[in-house]
Amino acid sequence: MATYTVNVKWNKEKFEGLELDTSEPTEVFKAQLMALTGVEPDRQKVILRGSTLKHTWDGFKGLKNGVTIQMMGSATALPQAPAEKTVFVEDMTEQQLATHLKAPAGLTNLGNTCYMNATVQCLRSIPELCETLATHSAVGGAAAMDTSSSITDGFQMLVKDLQDSSDAITPLIFLQKIFDAFPRFAERAEQGGFIQQDANEFWIELVRCLQLSLIRPGKSKSFIDEFMRIDYEKKLKCIESDDEPVSSSVEERYQLSCFIDSNVKHMMTGLKSGLKEHITKKSMILDRDAQFEASSLISRLPAYLPIQFIRFQYKSKEGVNAKILKDVKFTFTLDLFEMCTPELQQRLVPMREAMKVEDDKRENEVKQAQLKGEPLKKSRKCVKLPYSFSGDDGSNNSGFYELQAVLTHKGRASSSGHYVAWVKRSEMEWIKFDDDNVTGITIDNIKELSGGGDWHTAYILLYGPKILQREETPAEPSSATQEPMATE
Repeated sequence: MATYTVNVKWNKEKFEGLELDTSEPTEVFKAQLMALTGVEPDRQKVILRGSTLKHTWDGFKGLKNGVTIQMMGSATALPQAPAEKTVFVEDMTEQQLATHLKAPAGLTNLGNTCYMNATVQCLRSIPELCETLATHSAVGGAAAMDTSSSITDGFQMLVKDLQDSSDAITPLIFLQKIFDAFPRFAERAEQGGFIQQDANEFWIELVRCLQLSLIRPGKSKSFIDEFMRIDYEKKLKCIESDDEPVSSSVEERYQLSCFIDSNVKHMMTGLKSGLKEHITKKSMILDRDAQFEASSLISRLPAYLPIQFIRFQYKSKEGVNAKILKDVKFTFTLDLFEMCTPELQQRLVPMREAMKVEDDKRENEVKQAQLKGEPLKKSRKCVKLPYSFSGDDGSNNSGFYELQAVLTHKGRASSSGHYVAWVKRSEMEWIKFDDDNVTGITIDNIKELSGGGDWHTAYILLYGPKILQREETPAEPSSATQEPMATE
């Protein structure tokens, strides 16, 4: 296996200095050709000295630096649907289902596209998002040319392919849509390969497209505005003059930021440091620039909460976004009660108290079983209480979260290295999505992702709502729409 710098001739055009790596699948090289010519891989005929490139590099003779490869094929529109018949989970045989559940599908790396693969695997861990995508109607005609609609339709198709397959998916169509919508992600190095991109930048662009185009049936707000929108109440107070009126405003965000400095050893410290900052602006009372304190509190919590660790800082001397390798601990459960406004805190109390009652009850049952030397009795049928406030679908009504996915970066700069997704499957089992290499891991492996060295380091954490499960009583109807009574 080796890397070559080659030239490719297609019709009257010649592309020089392309990178060809025989340690990667042939699809990676064909994806490069597709990005340059618009010719789909299935329509490409790649020839070198009488040998034709097949599914492997075996038999493709004469590779060396500077050689010219001939490509034949015409550029056509991308296919709109997979050629093979879709097999739904509910239609699988027991053997197919067992295979499907054992190893979820991964995504082929098409040349530094791990940032995209990891983001997709993390976001599709949101069950409500997958359900909404399944009911989404793809747009056609001229409307399909809209950036957000095109990306949403491509994401819908990709998620469906991942759900229906136990084999790795090659995301060529989705990648081309990304390149068409955001050309900067298609940037190439001098050797011809794709430049590594920042996963959080891609995450933001993908979420923004979903925000504009993905709406649940019968709803007026987008899925993202329902399930991932954070509302802040921001107050601006002049430090140098008590006579300056305090101004208030409301802001919307779609992820929290964990700022890292020498004092930050835990994620909560980094999150709280972002709630206050000092800025300089003109004071109307003092009639000059003065110091103001901007303080923020959360007035709406979403069901799903992404947290980005601010691990990259630009170093002008080296001209790179260097990585902060500092070890910053994070937790598997998260409580944001202290970061909320007093009004929201009051609304969170009923569900929090209900959760405490159930947690205390469960803890007592465990203690009693241990004292008696007996196994813990299995609970009767439980009902799941809603995690959202009535009238605010997609909100979080307790302030409690549970970690469900981690996107990590391994390397020293945002423009290099490797991204991987780690997704929760059960209380003790997680799945590691390293492109098309999918493996089962334990919770202990996740604890090692806090940083401090060159190992995989948490870059984006995705938290989901803690859901209260209460044992059903004979007088209590089994319904997922119940919620604890609010107290005065």
